[in-house]
Amino acid sequence: MNLFHREQRSLFGEILDWMLTPLLLLWPVSLVLTWLVAQNIAGKPFDRALEYNVDALAQLITISSGRVQFNLPLPARQLLRANDADTVYYQVLGARGEFLSGERELPLPPDDEQTMLGEVRIRDDEVHGANVKVAYTWVKLDLPGAKPALVQVAETLEKRSVLATEIVKGVMLPQFVILPLAVLLVWLALVQAIKPLSQLEERIRARKSDDLSPIDAQAVPLEVAPLVYSVNDLLMRLKDSIATQKRFLADAAHQLKTPLAGLRMQADIAQREGANKEELKHSLRQIGRSSIRATHTVNQLLALARAESSGSAMPRVACDLADLTMSVVRDCVPRALDKHIDLGYEGTQPGAEGGQLEGNPTLLKELIRNLLDNAMNYTPSSVESPGVITARVLTDPFGKTLVLQVEDSGPGVPEAERELIFQPFYRALGTEVDGSGLGLPIVMEIAHQHNATVSMEDNRHGHVPPGARFNVRFLVETTTETESA
Repeated sequence: MNLFHREQRSLFGEILDWMLTPLLLLWPVSLVLTWLVAQNIAGKPFDRALEYNVDALAQLITISSGRVQFNLPLPARQLLRANDADTVYYQVLGARGEFLSGERELPLPPDDEQTMLGEVRIRDDEVHGANVKVAYTWVKLDLPGAKPALVQVAETLEKRSVLATEIVKGVMLPQFVILPLAVLLVWLALVQAIKPLSQLEERIRARKSDDLSPIDAQAVPLEVAPLVYSVNDLLMRLKDSIATQKRFLADAAHQLKTPLAGLRMQADIAQREGANKEELKHSLRQIGRSSIRATHTVNQLLALARAESSGSAMPRVACDLADLTMSVVRDCVPRALDKHIDLGYEGTQPGAEGGQLEGNPTLLKELIRNLLDNAMNYTPSSVESPGVITARVLTDPFGKTLVLQVEDSGPGVPEAERELIFQPFYRALGTEVDGSGLGLPIVMEIAHQHNATVSMEDNRHGHVPPGARFNVRFLVETTTETESA
């Protein structure tokens, strides 16, 4: 039950609701219980007085000449005299149930009740339309075959109600003062307890927009510390992300500046006076080469941004890695022929058991294409000495691993640079190959999106050149039965 409804949830209000709602709901329950207990307490002394009166009247029953007699002296009449609040009735019945004295219309005990001699009992009943408390007992008579005599004393309940009311007033009236005081103390305690959160809010609001340093978790309550730790972790990741973006933008601007500067320079050369036809053709070829390089860099930047933004929202379907690899190899054959490169595929065939994985086919093709483009860029080849590039897909059903390999006969990569080549815009030293330096970072990002690992090693150990082999290992979680189905 929410006593303080708000459109926006408030921690202060939620705690206050949970503390005050039970308090306010239990108060009327406490009132009812107090009234019941007060009635029970108020009735006990009056019940004992009734029992005493019954015992006193029972002693006044006598037997004379074989007859049961009851004589009520004046002091006893004074004892039973009604006071200003209640009316007292009594009744005495003889051995045959004959009326001896008192109130004739006083109700008798229940017929099914067992007769217990000398025991005083109390019951609730009604006399002349008024509720009464009746104390009664059965008195044994010294007459042959005589039934016990019945003595009853009844009293209305007005005094009991008055006493119970006074008890309830004495207990509940102070609560009308205590309850508002308790609410006020709860309010003040919550205000004091929640003050560290307000202080934390002020410290965060006072920060500059570029301040991503961690929040001091020692100055907050223990219950808020996990939230502060989570925020600090988010700040650190955000700081790293912003630093990566700044570095990426700086490197991208630098990489785009080179082909754009070449375009401008070649355009200036072509426009100078006295340039002959051959110089114009050379300038146009240079302009075309620079524009191709700029276009390739932009496309690679877009591919990397697409791979990084895919994340958990990336649609996944069942993909046959061998089929995707063979498709990309076929697309790369014309370029391989132009460069006199022997490009081929070997390994697992499409549709083979264990060759499927859950992934995005577009991104997986981008990964394979970048590996092949990288191999063709760095593999020297000529008609006399053609380069060799091989794409391969291997399965390991026992280890639930699917491996994509792309190996070449190029110069390889020194061990000191094998981690650097996966960084954006890094290019191996000593090469004159046109490229953006984004191919392998794209491979790494797409592999990360598919929970795969990328590694690089020499293709031909002990040979010069050693070549390079890139391995992409995918963990396949589907079982053989699922794949067969």
